[in-house]
Amino acid sequence: MKTKTNVSHKLRGFGFAALFVACGFSASAQDSTATSSPTATTPSTYSSDVSSSKPKRDKSDIGDRAFRFGVKGGVNLSQIYVNNVDIESRSNKVGLHGGLWAKIPTGDIFAIQPELLYTNNGTRLKYQASTVSGIGGSEARFNLNYIQLPVLASLTLGPVSIQAGPYASYLISANVKNLEIDNVINPTLVNDFDENSFNRLDYGLAAGIAFDVRGFQLGARYNHGLRELTGNGLFNVLPNNAKNGFAQFFIAVGL
Repeated sequence: MKTKTNVSHKLRGFGFAALFVACGFSASAQDSTATSSPTATTPSTYSSDVSSSKPKRDKSDIGDRAFRFGVKGGVNLSQIYVNNVDIESRSNKVGLHGGLWAKIPTGDIFAIQPELLYTNNGTRLKYQASTVSGIGGSEARFNLNYIQLPVLASLTLGPVSIQAGPYASYLISANVKNLEIDNVINPTLVNDFDENSFNRLDYGLAAGIAFDVRGFQLGARYNHGLRELTGNGLFNVLPNNAKNGFAQFFIAVGL
């Protein structure tokens, strides 16, 4: 009886020991699963959060890669540059310009900017006495009205646009006023001179800079004429080397 009792006690001891070990293994396995699961899922979750938080860049808004079209206008300060000893002084003439413009992208920061403008140019010249028939010894104001077509290359660096290129202009009307025969407010026309007294076609180079953001431009430009203005009727008023030169200050708005 004692032997059976001892055997029974031993079997019960082994059973309790086996049950304790099994429980230990089960708890260890659950802890391992709980700790390893977040480690496996965390990187993918973090990666998706980071990728979703990155802003997407619209290529159409980078540099000059958006087509623009609109209207523009501004003020001119112009002169007719001459080399004549009979002219005592010359001064700027204030005029206006306005018309249409477009910006055609050709790359990330490059574009072509054609424009079609009306522009009012001219100058005021003061002559020495008895030098010019009809306006000698007086001050004359030249008014030249053109249709101008500049075609400019545009380089945009951030909000700044650098523009340069050729222009061509066609003279649509002109007059010369004597400011000393009558008063300056209502001067007398010198009837011998009109648009037929000048070369109709003018051309030159233009260059400038503008604040340029999403179809809005605020800038300044200088235009240097390369063709002589003198026509058949101006041989004794303007020398053969007289040329246009004018600055433009403008605002352009995209439609």
